[in-house]
Amino acid sequence: MNKIKVKTGEEIAYREREGSGDKLVLIHGNMTSSKHWDVLMDSLPENYHLLAPDMRGFGKSSYNNRFDSLEELAQDLINLLDQKNFKNYNLIGWSTGGGVAMEIAAKRPTEVNKLILLESVSTRGYPILKKDEGGQPIPGELLETKEEIASDPVQVLPVLNAQKNNDKETMRQIWNSLIYTDNQPEEERYEKYLDDMMTQRNLIDVDYALAHFNISDQHNGLQSGNNKAEKITAPTLILQGDQDKVVPMSMAEAIKEDIGNNAEIQILENCGHSPLIDDIDQLVDAITKFL
Repeated sequence: MNKIKVKTGEEIAYREREGSGDKLVLIHGNMTSSKHWDVLMDSLPENYHLLAPDMRGFGKSSYNNRFDSLEELAQDLINLLDQKNFKNYNLIGWSTGGGVAMEIAAKRPTEVNKLILLESVSTRGYPILKKDEGGQPIPGELLETKEEIASDPVQVLPVLNAQKNNDKETMRQIWNSLIYTDNQPEEERYEKYLDDMMTQRNLIDVDYALAHFNISDQHNGLQSGNNKAEKITAPTLILQGDQDKVVPMSMAEAIKEDIGNNAEIQILENCGHSPLIDDIDQLVDAITKFL
């Protein structure tokens, strides 16, 4: 891994595999880092030039400044790409990374050739609902502040406490129940992933940014949209697993609606939130055909 100090004051770590073919920037999701792209980086054609950064507060990147938006994470990566003189590239964003990728594609439409959104957060954000005394979500009642989000007993506190206490067994149970529901990484790889999950220092900032993310032309329950989605001109492939327990199909459909005719949805069969583990061959086939 290498590191670059960017203009936002952060030191961004990244993995790079050089090649003479298509350039592809891989943006990871929440609770992960560039480490979790290893299976895909090993499986994509050798001529692809791959660049996989750790976002601020993840993996080996710094966390000098707290943040409130995915746009701030996107600016870190834009600065990284500028300093590396990385031009005319494709983007793939997984989950939270999909939102960051959309921010980049909206800010730099002439530089992004194609955009791939893998099990991505919606253009209208990822809300966290308030819970009743039994821990069940209360429809229509959204958590708004970082303090409220940090106290959520179901979606946030178990992850936050596991990371604080280096409790890999609890984190394994969370991932097995939501993400690795049918297939799991081989044990040695899984252990490395769990170690990597413990490096995250920004969970509350990320969850807050996801709840407030809204680049549509609609209100998402917390705030009005800024309609940045219409600035995304790159051909966009929305990859959605039919078994995803984290991101519902309605979010993929919202992305398609908000970006418009240059976006298409492709269903990944028998895949959950991590097609990298569920069916890497199907995922590579979809990516390479689109690019």
